[in-house]
Amino acid sequence: MPVSMPRLAAGLLTAVLGGIALAPWVIAAERDLAQPDFAPNRETGWLPVGDDFLPPLTGPGPVTFDKRHPYVDNLKALRTNTQPTYRVADLNNPILQPWAVEQMRKANEEVLAGKVPFRPRESCYPGGVPGFLVYNLNTPTYILQTPKQVTIVNPDGPELRRIYLDVPHSPRLTPSWYGESVGHYEGDGTLVVDTIGVSTRAFVDNYRTPHTEALHVVERYKLIDRDKTLEVLITVDDPGAFTTAWSAIQRFQRVQRESFPEHICAENNTNPFNFDVVPTPHADRPDF
Repeated sequence: MPVSMPRLAAGLLTAVLGGIALAPWVIAAERDLAQPDFAPNRETGWLPVGDDFLPPLTGPGPVTFDKRHPYVDNLKALRTNTQPTYRVADLNNPILQPWAVEQMRKANEEVLAGKVPFRPRESCYPGGVPGFLVYNLNTPTYILQTPKQVTIVNPDGPELRRIYLDVPHSPRLTPSWYGESVGHYEGDGTLVVDTIGVSTRAFVDNYRTPHTEALHVVERYKLIDRDKTLEVLITVDDPGAFTTAWSAIQRFQRVQRESFPEHICAENNTNPFNFDVVPTPHADRPDF
């Protein structure tokens, strides 16, 4: 029976979370009280302010849209009574190595020719890192904190990341959709996450920006605005794909919603730009 790669364990969230069966508000109670509390109650979620990375205050920043072809998301289209558009990447961003520019140029040409561009969510692919942070504009992200692990869940899919606390990276890694994330808390209430080993099947962002297996991402999660906003400062380094390290920002607004609503993804665009995991993943039986 065909199944979606990240959906093999969909059904029971406690199974998906690798055995974590405690409710979020109980998990929060086990944390060091000096650490930031990303989940003060079971209804606390974090809704992204947008599905594009914001530029840093200074220095090289992320790929954005080509100003000749402005990107308009569905929410902005509703507010402004305009038509939504698909993304066309700005290939003049100096962070891009020549081979990445050419790969993205082909994707741009497909969009301008009227074809539907690839996005992980539409095809039920994992978002990768740091793409997970801009995976979906409409669904809150939930955070579980335990003494040894932080689990970040986007219920659309569902998609989840595991961040292992106060441990080094493994000496040898097999690349995977989300790579290996290790983290620690700093004294100012920041969760610092270091990620390597991300598969090249995942793009960096929603502009289909590629990377190599040398990708190294550092994220710094911090509560601001009286804990109403979760700000993530991102630094990306990959000499194989980028001419320099670059930074970006993503912010989430605190919302109160039902805890962990589960939205099972259904594949949509089955072969965007021939970017496919062949053969399509199959399982003879559920893995839970």
